[in-house]
Amino acid sequence: MVEEKIGIIEHFFTNISVAAIKITDGELKVGDTIHVVGATTEFKQKIDRMEIDRKPVETVKPGDDVGIKVKDRVKEHDIVYKVTEE
Repeated sequence: MVEEKIGIIEHFFTNISVAAIKITDGELKVGDTIHVVGATTEFKQKIDRMEIDRKPVETVKPGDDVGIKVKDRVKEHDIVYKVTEE
């Protein structure tokens, strides 16, 4: 398994469990698995849905700010990795 840094958490909307992620590297698609890592954060999850400006998107690339529903709390500046099978 390979993990490549894909972005960073910019904000977490507690009431709806959505992470705002700034995509810095690579490409992320619905169906990909992400690994979120921070001082007190550490989990993996598959992406079921992504949104930009409240509109569903299938793929995001560097420079995009995307909202992803997450299964656990995240914090600003947590690192987001894309997990790929080799």
